[in-house]
Amino acid sequence: MFVLIAGGGRTAAQLATLLLAQGNKVHVVEDEKDVLTHLHYELPTEAIFVGDPMDPRVLEQAGIERANALAACMHADAENLVLCYLARTRYNVPRTIARINNPRNTWLHDEKFHVDVALNHAEVLASLIEEEVSIGDMMTLAKLWRGRYSLVAEKIPVGAVAVGQAIKDLALPTECVIAAIIRDGEMVLPAGATVFQAGDEVLSITNRSGQDQLARLFAAPDSGKGTERS
Repeated sequence: MFVLIAGGGRTAAQLATLLLAQGNKVHVVEDEKDVLTHLHYELPTEAIFVGDPMDPRVLEQAGIERANALAACMHADAENLVLCYLARTRYNVPRTIARINNPRNTWLHDEKFHVDVALNHAEVLASLIEEEVSIGDMMTLAKLWRGRYSLVAEKIPVGAVAVGQAIKDLALPTECVIAAIIRDGEMVLPAGATVFQAGDEVLSITNRSGQDQLARLFAAPDSGKGTERS
């Protein structure tokens, strides 16, 4: 995969380092001398392109026409929006990601400016904290479809509401799917008549409301999981 990163600040440098370590091709475009100095300490020279990331000619020299994804990491939200719009409408870049610097501008980062993924650091941190507090022992393994859904895993303890009940009898939400059950080290492919047992490790694909319901069904009887905390 070839990723072009516009802007060379700390976020961009760390992103580029991770992508390169995974075997991807990365070009970082930056024109500020002090930022370039730090980039040359952290990244190989061939990954750094000197020039204004807002200049289409510089973007073309960096290979935007061949990029699989653009990551807009400028310090101004307006610049990130323009970059995503330009990448899609002029250069047909398949995937665009924009960093949100001011959370008040989140509403702008959508299909109007061809932003596929908007990264709001404050929102991400708040979401992670909320999940840790409210979901308890449930582990989020992956985020799917722009974060709307999650692949989650949880082990069912003795006394949980779900123990002894069949999947079809739990009245799970439409957007909550039991994907697999690990029982005694073996995978059980779930069906409607499959009955949960204590010790089952359950893998599910669900949205947030489904996570809350699963947390209540799979909770230990005295955990208070899924209830309001004082």
